[in-house]
Amino acid sequence: MRAIVSILISALVLAPAGAAQRPAETLRAAEQVLKASVTAPDKGIPKDLLERAECVGVFPGVKKGAFVVGGEFGRGVFSCRMRDGSMSAPAHFTMGGPSLGWQFGGQEADIVLLVMNEGGLKHLLSSKFTLGGEASAAAGPVGRTAQAATDAQLHAQILSWSRSRGVFLGASIEGIVVRPDEKAIEELYGRPLTARQILVDQSVRVPAEAKSFVRATSQYAKRSSQG
Repeated sequence: MRAIVSILISALVLAPAGAAQRPAETLRAAEQVLKASVTAPDKGIPKDLLERAECVGVFPGVKKGAFVVGGEFGRGVFSCRMRDGSMSAPAHFTMGGPSLGWQFGGQEADIVLLVMNEGGLKHLLSSKFTLGGEASAAAGPVGRTAQAATDAQLHAQILSWSRSRGVFLGASIEGIVVRPDEKAIEELYGRPLTARQILVDQSVRVPAEAKSFVRATSQYAKRSSQG
């Protein structure tokens, strides 16, 4: 009996966070997080950084302690800017890696990543990359504008924020590995696709389950020159 209990506890501890979450559920949660990050009074993600971003990534409900060495502990989506300035269909990703200290001030946190330039996009399209490793990363500034951003923030390939207990803060999450979630992508689109095919080649239509997220992302990241 004691052995059975031990096995059950091990299974719960080692289970990846969000393992039971379907791609459509991740998209709905990501849309809510993105909306909160933009509308937070005086403490949200600066609008001008969203306008400059090449891609927007949202990982809702990343849980404290729900990961192991090399395991997943967060699932989310990225959408990248298309030629007309609007945002692409989404591609699902996971984040994980070695055992990391928890620094978000709660049991779980929502994480938002902005890919700011072509260098960051190149890493996003690889089989995997490490924040603060292959891809230079910095905690993003909060507020109405990015005027208070430091030089390091303005030159980083990826900027990151977290929300815990309702408050958005710039978050340093170096050492985390981000990679495409091939299973979730196949479930959403009904066939195997690469992140490049979805985000850059834009060779697929936006699935019905993803339309609301894409509309919201296009609205919040809309550039002034788009009218």
